[in-house]
Amino acid sequence: MAAKVSKKRAIVVGCGGMGRAWMKNLQDNPRAELVGVVDVRSDAAQSAAKDFALPPESAFTSVAAAIKALKPDFVCDITIPAAHCPTTVAALKLGVPVLGEKPLANSMAEARMMVAAAAKSGATSMISQSRRYEVHHAAIREGIRKGVIGDITTLNCDFYIGAHFSRVGHLDFRDTMESPLILDMSIHHFDLARYFFAADPVSVYCHEFNPKGSWYQGDVAASAIFEMGNGAIFTYRGSWCADGRHTSWHGDWRIIGQRGTITYENDQAPRGERCKKGAKPGFCTEQEPVVLPVTTINGSGIAGSLNEFLDHLIKGKPVQCETKDNIKSLAMVFAAMKSARSGKREKVTW
Repeated sequence: MAAKVSKKRAIVVGCGGMGRAWMKNLQDNPRAELVGVVDVRSDAAQSAAKDFALPPESAFTSVAAAIKALKPDFVCDITIPAAHCPTTVAALKLGVPVLGEKPLANSMAEARMMVAAAAKSGATSMISQSRRYEVHHAAIREGIRKGVIGDITTLNCDFYIGAHFSRVGHLDFRDTMESPLILDMSIHHFDLARYFFAADPVSVYCHEFNPKGSWYQGDVAASAIFEMGNGAIFTYRGSWCADGRHTSWHGDWRIIGQRGTITYENDQAPRGERCKKGAKPGFCTEQEPVVLPVTTINGSGIAGSLNEFLDHLIKGKPVQCETKDNIKSLAMVFAAMKSARSGKREKVTW
């Protein structure tokens, strides 16, 4: 009979909608136990504790106080981006591992502080890039690794959704961000490019704008061209102010290799074609279907990232998105924003 694994005790910092999604994620996982909640608003923390059947004394307004009182095995940092750095650093200084929401930080300076804090403490700090935990994405990545379309030359991603986050009497934080699309959403697509491609960014040229009739204050649409480490090009077009004919939240992708192409649209199974071996020369080379590898994942979205983090805590397995690696995806965000403001091609540095 297999030995019973004790549950890993967790506290969630941030009691908004996403924080509550993580609370449910933890309570649904047989290897985790939600033991406390934290929010700068005491009423929000108390409300979340009540809704998730926790005693009132499990609700805090300070992450340090919660850690000292509850002694969790890890912290989930589900605060707004501006609070990621102080929240995560506070936990790491107390030696507690952190699983945080994207984006890693609100600036590259803060991101570097978080990477340094993790290195100094020896505690793992991981970002939940939830788009990595989808079976179609794993199949694309594995197919590229196996060279089913040869060396990759180009990745294109389109993302268009008319996202109305505000409600009557409630102003969403994205409505007032300077670059809501790039900073809060495009990080998913930039990170997916790195995930699919296994290459790091080198430079970017980006143009941001706010379309006519936009309900956002900041630039909520963008086009960007990234040069990747092996010379391939990643192009990105996106908008959160585009009603009608929405793309998938994952984006619609075209990945071109030296021998063929993979397309992935509307969350449907990715499809591909490649040059048929032994085909006769012609204006267009005869094609054959690409068969992508069959892959499995241990949970989709945030459930997948939680399972990966628990595998690390319990079994010592490595994680994909430690802060020291995820900072490269964040660097794409800030380099794109810098390019949009300078009007020039900018290097991506971290």
